[in-house]
Amino acid sequence: MNVEKIMQELELKHPGEVEYLQAVREVLESIEEFYNSNPQYEKAKIIERLIEPDRVLIFKVPWEDDKGEIHVNIGYRVQFNNAIGPYKGGLRFHPSVNLSILKFLGFEQIFKNALTTLSMGGAKGGSDFNPKGKSNTEIMRFCYSFMLELWRIIGPDTDVPAGDIGVGAREIGYLYGMYRKLLMENTGVLTGKGLNYGGSLIRPEATGYGVVYFTQEMLKTRGLDIKGKKVALSGFGNVAWGAAKKLNSLGAKVITISGPDGYIYDEEGISGEKVDFMLELRASNEDIVKPYAYKFKNSVFYEGKKPWEVPCDIAIPCATQNELDKTDAENLVRNGCICVTEGANMPCTPEAIEVIQKNKLLYAPGKAANAGGVATSGLEMSQNAMKLMWSAEEVDRRLNEIMKNIHSQCVKYGTESDGYINYVKGANIAGFIKVANAMLEQGIY
Repeated sequence: MNVEKIMQELELKHPGEVEYLQAVREVLESIEEFYNSNPQYEKAKIIERLIEPDRVLIFKVPWEDDKGEIHVNIGYRVQFNNAIGPYKGGLRFHPSVNLSILKFLGFEQIFKNALTTLSMGGAKGGSDFNPKGKSNTEIMRFCYSFMLELWRIIGPDTDVPAGDIGVGAREIGYLYGMYRKLLMENTGVLTGKGLNYGGSLIRPEATGYGVVYFTQEMLKTRGLDIKGKKVALSGFGNVAWGAAKKLNSLGAKVITISGPDGYIYDEEGISGEKVDFMLELRASNEDIVKPYAYKFKNSVFYEGKKPWEVPCDIAIPCATQNELDKTDAENLVRNGCICVTEGANMPCTPEAIEVIQKNKLLYAPGKAANAGGVATSGLEMSQNAMKLMWSAEEVDRRLNEIMKNIHSQCVKYGTESDGYINYVKGANIAGFIKVANAMLEQGIY
């Protein structure tokens, strides 16, 4: 495999798809040595087949607001690879959504899902629709219109979407309601469902919980405990909320959260009712964290800034892609940070990752560290198939076990000659092996 040649050809075919091209390059560079030492993959052109999605559905989504005005958004579903199981990946409703972002997310999902050891392929979807400021009935109309197209290519054994940014329990409920009406059946075709109709306990917290479990395992490789560590989080949605809950329960101290408007620094720690207030902020439709500083007087709000300038032991970016850049990484190193765990998908730029790894910080890519969300979605699928519901303790136990197994795979394939664990390399190779071998066994198609 010649990475540069493949990337040049891919850039010619998909010009301007920056996020997608970035994600592909990161994977190819990390698996190049392994791939080239296993000629069976090159002979079957596994890479060439893996980097292009199986299919992409693009459709219009017309809907009517409460004033009777008609709006038209664009809907997408990118089905990337289903060699090991039905397509699986979230739906994102956000103005920033475009084909490049969804292809990057779908490509990452292939490896993330493979790492969980559950039978799930990779996919992603969504729309440039903005749910902020919309009424429940407007959200319902949009979701119904969206599903009127999406239902044609999904199913419990075909493609199982879930939630993502802008798609929570409310949106999943409306989407599932229309799917049920169209097919006249109740199946586990969506995950992140409400508990009244097939959802799983701890699903909203699962990604954050998994991030913390993975961080614990990384710290253990250096004989360290998470208890007493100061943790800087970005974001204030479900991932940051779940991470904050689990970090507090394990004795760590969360000192920051952030939003588009800036970040909050709370030296006393974000715990108890402060963690609960994160959900109130998220539900306010304002998408800002500044009100936290009004409610909790000993905290400080830094407008227009990111939390990576705050001294911390552990940094967990939970907001969005490419939010932590080279300067941020240098600040973290300078301030004594020992571990960076990605809670969001690809939140660190390539330049930031280079700084982090050069200075031998513990670093976990999102495809490994934040796999707890899709893993719990997989557990929800299992519960649906068996027509039962596990306890929160049972789901949490299984999630913890899955994250430990993912960490073990990363260590197996990512440990370098000097003992440093390159989790990027480990995660990509482990995920690639499972998918590539399944593709080899199933022939050329």
